[in-house]
Amino acid sequence: MKKPVTRRSFIKNSALASLAIPIISSSLFSCKSEAKKEDTDSEITSKKLSILILGGTSFLGPHQVAYALSRGHSVSTFTRGKTKPSVHAELFDQVEQLIGDREDNLKALENRKWDVVIDNSGRNVEWTKATANLLKDNVGMYMYTSSTGVYYPYLTDNISEDIKLVIEMPEGLTENEKYEQEYGVMKANSELAAINAFGKARTIIVRPTYMIGPADKTDRFIYWPIRLAQGGEILVPGKKEDPVQYADVRDIAEWFIRLAENKQHGTYNGVGPKTAQTMQQFVKEAAKTFDVKSTFIMVDDYDFLIENKIYYSVPWIMGDEKNYGSARISNSKSIEAGLTLRPLTHTVKDTYAWWTSEALTEERRQKFEGNPNTLLSKEKIILENWKAKTS
Repeated sequence: MKKPVTRRSFIKNSALASLAIPIISSSLFSCKSEAKKEDTDSEITSKKLSILILGGTSFLGPHQVAYALSRGHSVSTFTRGKTKPSVHAELFDQVEQLIGDREDNLKALENRKWDVVIDNSGRNVEWTKATANLLKDNVGMYMYTSSTGVYYPYLTDNISEDIKLVIEMPEGLTENEKYEQEYGVMKANSELAAINAFGKARTIIVRPTYMIGPADKTDRFIYWPIRLAQGGEILVPGKKEDPVQYADVRDIAEWFIRLAENKQHGTYNGVGPKTAQTMQQFVKEAAKTFDVKSTFIMVDDYDFLIENKIYYSVPWIMGDEKNYGSARISNSKSIEAGLTLRPLTHTVKDTYAWWTSEALTEERRQKFEGNPNTLLSKEKIILENWKAKTS
């Protein structure tokens, strides 16, 4: 059955080939993790950890692997052995790669000890419950990668970690609402499964918002690096006051490792930017990445956007009643706990460099750039319609 269009089912793929566009203060470079300048040798922890990552080869995992190895830790991954990383692939020779299946084969994890487990692939409550209970006597800390999706419906602003979560499916939901709510309920109950097994003092929950950056397989953000690199008239959806939130995947990945080093148990929102930002501010800042001229056409009519099937252009999400607070989530506790956020231009630059590099095949790029159903493909005609409507 076709999935409904929701906050979690994103526009995919488009037409127009990537262009070789100059990037300000940069050449196209390798996507190796930039260990932050402040991470000097003297600051690297003297306590070397053994880290198990459940998952580890998709989006968040390779960046965690790179940062953990750079800080002297040892890493094991547990996967089905099917996904190949599109960044840091060369580092996986230094990683113990365990093969199994969270559905029915955890044998590779039996009778093994680690200091920390990072659960990136907890997409089922029973999976989290099974791994947490299996590992609780042999692992010091359990880190669960959750999501700000646990806060759905997002009815208020300044949403903090202590808000009461929905842990049972309500009745009377539309198909779209059900799809959203199921994800949030699954993540909320998975958090509880980890805590029930390890206890609050040995559990770290991180709830990222939309993560963006190199190796993103969702294609939910790549429109912006491609389009801003081209320049010209660019459609920007949303009202003047619409807020956006996002986080570079590397900032979240590196913060995970530092939280583990510091044993900072608790629950944290993995949300950027550091201070509030509107969609207009986002696109103007992101455009500074490229040395091309851009003109932004602000399309602020929700009805028009809906008619043209533009519900999302991550990091922008249409702020209807139940999504009002989706980009109004507090990150104050996380900033205090050491979350650092690199400049947006670095994220856009590095994502574009990854997208145009040999890390991806042309076939992979064309799955997005050749898809006629994306904003990248439809933008020109939509802008023509908008100008006709507003002239």
